[in-house]
Order: sequence, then structure tokens, then C-alpha cells
Amino acid sequence: MKFIKESAIIFGITLAGEILNAALPLPIPTGVYGLFLLLILLCTGIVKLQDVETAGGFLLDIMPILFVPATVGLMENYVELRAILVPLVVISVVSMLVVMIVTGKVAELIMRKDHRNGGKRR
Repeated sequence: MKFIKESAIIFGITLAGEILNAALPLPIPTGVYGLFLLLILLCTGIVKLQDVETAGGFLLDIMPILFVPATVGLMENYVELRAILVPLVVISVVSMLVVMIVTGKVAELIMRKDHRNGGKRR
């Protein structure tokens, strides 16, 4: 029963994201709306982590399986993608490197700041 409750909370937030996407004329993906709603609800304490932890962990565990349909779709359209394959790979590699570098620098900054504060949390 706990899993059903947690799933209902997560899917309810996802539904709210869908509604926001339909209501607001911004070029933001529906999932981003849902993630920001969940972040706000978790930060304000309206939703506690233990209220969504089990179902969220399950969804993270099965995430690789969720990419199978997209991968099959790419494989089916290989002939059309072949013309842009080199630019696609270059863009993917460059963007991956940028994300890795920025993430590493932000993590270093946070760790440095935490070290200066003596490891104390606010």
C-alpha cells in the first residue's frame, strides 16, 4: 500500500507538471515542470523524502529499461540518421565533456566552501 501511495504522489506531481506545461506558453519540457514541483515540495517539507523514497528508488532502478524504446526507435531510423551521424556524435561528446567539467567544478566549489566552514551544515 505504501508503494501505491508513493507512486500516486509522484504521478500526481507529474500530472501537475503536465497541466503547467499546457497552461504556460513556455518552451520547457513537462518533466522539468514536474521535477521543479517535486523539488519545491521537498524543500518546503510539504512532501517528505520518505513519502516518495521507495517508489523513486524503484523508478531509478528501472531507468535503463525505459531507454530501450528510444534506442530501438533510433536503430529503426538509422538510414535517416546516417547523414547527420558525425555532427550528432561530435555534439554529444562535446556537450558531455562540458557537463562533466561544469559538474566537477561546481562540486569542487561546494566542497571548498564546505571545508572553509569546517564541514558544518546549516
